[in-house]
Amino acid sequence: MSAPTLTDFVLANTTLAPVPLVPEVSLHGAVEAMDLWERTHHDQPPFWAFPWAGGQALARHLLDHSGLVRDKKVFDLASGSGLVAIAAALAGADSVTANDIDPMALAAVQLNAAANGVTVSTLDGDQLDSDAHGADVVLAGDVFYDSEVTALVLPFLVRAAARGALVLLGDPDRAHLPRDRFTALARYEVPVPLTLESTETRSATVWRA
Repeated sequence: MSAPTLTDFVLANTTLAPVPLVPEVSLHGAVEAMDLWERTHHDQPPFWAFPWAGGQALARHLLDHSGLVRDKKVFDLASGSGLVAIAAALAGADSVTANDIDPMALAAVQLNAAANGVTVSTLDGDQLDSDAHGADVVLAGDVFYDSEVTALVLPFLVRAAARGALVLLGDPDRAHLPRDRFTALARYEVPVPLTLESTETRSATVWRA
């Protein structure tokens, strides 16, 4: 018998279900974060197993304003489940690359993309020193949850915007979001897992760099 793969693990520990704010998209998701985290044996939580508020807001915005990504080359930073990347593909992007440092997240992205009938390329490893591989649109859902991560991600996003890329962010009022660097485009009330957020709804804003 062959050893279980990352894909096998995702399938065994998740259920495919529609995303609350973006029911056009279904994801392989979990219910309990801590139990799943223990089973992964990873240092980082299984961000890929939940539709976070910032990602839901950004995905909703892309589907409602498809002209932002239609026929464009798109790069999704810290893709997690791939929700935002999948929304970009459904909205008509020419190509979509989902980047994450967690190999299990990239396995989830491929499963989720296939479940939604779209093609999303995956790219592993830290890409923050890159130019987002020349993407026309750079997307990031819920990346300002930590001061250290913000310090790493912000220069990447600012650099992409400076070279002319459209940079769009989804954020549920995280404390480390540098609001003075971005312009608010839209705000959404997002259903979220009570076990993760200690509330059933969070407000989330889509920002442009």
